[in-house]
Amino acid sequence: MKTALALAAMTALLLPAALPAQNAAEPVFTPAAMRAHVEFLADDLLKGRDTGSEGHEIAARYVASQFDGLGLKPAGDNNANGVSWLQRITFQKTEFGKTPATLTVTSPAGAKSFTHAGDVILGINADQPHLDVTAPLVFVGYGLENARLGLNDYAGLDVKGKIVVTLRGYPKGLPSEEGAHLSATKGKIAESHGAIGMIALNTLQSAKARPWARMVQFADEPDFTWVSPDGVPFNAAPGLRASAMLNDPAAQAVFAGAPATIAAIRKTADKAGGKPKGFALKTSVTIKADTVSERVTSPNVVAILPGSDPKLKDEYVVLSAHLDHIGVSAAKPGDAADKDRINNGALDNGAGIATMLEVARAMAQAPDKPRRSIIFLASTAEEKGLLGADYYARHPSVPVKQIVGNVDLDMPLLLYPFTDLIAFGADHSTLGPIVAKAVAPMGVKLSPDPMPQETIFVRSDHYMFVKQGVPAVFLATGYANGGEKAWGDFLGGAYHHPGDDMRQKIDWTAGARFAEANYRITRAMADGDAPPRWFAKDFFGDLFAPQAEKAPH
Repeated sequence: MKTALALAAMTALLLPAALPAQNAAEPVFTPAAMRAHVEFLADDLLKGRDTGSEGHEIAARYVASQFDGLGLKPAGDNNANGVSWLQRITFQKTEFGKTPATLTVTSPAGAKSFTHAGDVILGINADQPHLDVTAPLVFVGYGLENARLGLNDYAGLDVKGKIVVTLRGYPKGLPSEEGAHLSATKGKIAESHGAIGMIALNTLQSAKARPWARMVQFADEPDFTWVSPDGVPFNAAPGLRASAMLNDPAAQAVFAGAPATIAAIRKTADKAGGKPKGFALKTSVTIKADTVSERVTSPNVVAILPGSDPKLKDEYVVLSAHLDHIGVSAAKPGDAADKDRINNGALDNGAGIATMLEVARAMAQAPDKPRRSIIFLASTAEEKGLLGADYYARHPSVPVKQIVGNVDLDMPLLLYPFTDLIAFGADHSTLGPIVAKAVAPMGVKLSPDPMPQETIFVRSDHYMFVKQGVPAVFLATGYANGGEKAWGDFLGGAYHHPGDDMRQKIDWTAGARFAEANYRITRAMADGDAPPRWFAKDFFGDLFAPQAEKAPH
């Protein structure tokens, strides 16, 4: 008897050949083909496609076999057999040891100790396998610094050799994508001022977006970082020895005797433009943690469809989607023996990979091939911190200066008949108008970011291309026509949970429509006379591609 997995694989292999795209203007996409890819990738036998797992390796071979069947060119590692479909990455995986990690706050009134995953969540530092650090504390507001945006939270503060205490996020009223980027660089900013550690506290807004109980659920997940070809693990801020996040009881202990209470600081931060001023605290902390590390490997899967235009074929458009998910959840005391603990990742991100494969199929079978070359990237370790995409963007198949744009597909919510798309990052480059024009014939509109509090712009793979100076957007289904409720229900339910599986009422017609939209977008990028360009005076274009030719806004 054939298993569902085998049937899905056979269906996925057979359907594309029977349903070729008619031409560049009229691509054909079917619900059945989308469903077949996701059925395979979200099958229990793949056990959630965790980075470094056998299930992810099987998924990678599936994607590679699809690329191969379409006649694409492999663009992974060079080896004795030629060029592979796989770009294999070594990762350093680090976990806490058996001794509980602790944070002790010392004030003039005495000491209070907190254990990891209670009212504190301690960060993992693979460079400090036996961490034992004591340092005074300095509150630095949001911990941001950017002259262009008028941010200088370290002004007048001495943090050298100390641990800084920051609010999570960024001031209300700051552009969400610029704010999200700056929030992601707080560690580097702290390190540049001589700090040796960083502690983060929730604001009223961030606590609503990510309640403490939700953060504690993931407190014991291993830490991953990629290892360079010469064997050095990547660390964005090696000078920071320790990091932590604090719940209210620990936060109040840290602010004992301070000139302002944490409640007053949060009230100030909750106002539009609120920027609480920093000051030295009267407390210090001791952080102790033992960690153990090991090396694991996991591949990106990379293919190229060569361009047809002799003048433009050496320019490349990247269509990316992450292949990994979060694997199998640990059993909890009292769990039934048959409790489903497999995080199948049907929508996150089996649906994104299925979209990419169907776009690849339509392009490979189109009678007129794209003018520019297309790189199809199925990345690994997105769930570990966008690591596979970061590694690829730093070690690409072609010189990064030849990559002219990226569209990333991550967790399209195919649970309703969407009528709009969100292109996170669209305001920064000509990709915004390109996307809007490409999907207009479908009756699909482009909508602004409806959830800026989630800082989506720095939470998917396209951000790693942005940091290498490449105009990029992340495509998601929008809030119109029932989308807002669907997103709210999913993020509060099946997201990163075993419920994200094939038992959901997935709208496969919406899936085929999403694939068509991305085909049109990628073709528009590949076929335009001019490549995507950053807008003049754009924050990200000026920061990451200062010498690139810009477009008028």
